[in-house]
Amino acid sequence: MNDFFKEEYEALKGYVRSKIKHTSESDAEDIIQDVALRIFSRPPEALPITNIGGFVYHAIKNKIIDTMRTKKERVHNEDELEQLWTEFASVFYEVDSRNYSNQLKTYLENAIIALKPCYRDIILAIDFEGYTYREISKETGISAGTLMSRRHRAIAILSKQIEFNKEP
Repeated sequence: MNDFFKEEYEALKGYVRSKIKHTSESDAEDIIQDVALRIFSRPPEALPITNIGGFVYHAIKNKIIDTMRTKKERVHNEDELEQLWTEFASVFYEVDSRNYSNQLKTYLENAIIALKPCYRDIILAIDFEGYTYREISKETGISAGTLMSRRHRAIAILSKQIEFNKEP
């Protein structure tokens, strides 16, 4: 296994650079070293690797995918999401002094209605009916953490819809 990495190191770096645009030499080396470390620290009772090349390239491909997932930019940070949601909810409560068109109100109502029931229900219960996570958890048996996660996902979905359908 050690010989494979010595002989194929440059080819492995080339493979990583071919899969990730704008990668630096050190990023490619980091990915290869991480994969090598994981392979060499496998427990002795793990199944033996019969095709070392295929195994290593597959492991590197998976590491690249993991790296790309963690480096994706977020469209909005948490504070921006909350601000968008506050503005979004104010349309229904009409506490905001801005004039929203009936078309926008209808769009927002339809966006909420189109959510999956588990997302729609938590949005309606928390943001429009004034229930607390604890009350809903007690009533449904669903943990408060799960309810918070669902609300966060619902807000993200609605924010994406708003961003996607924003007028130029």
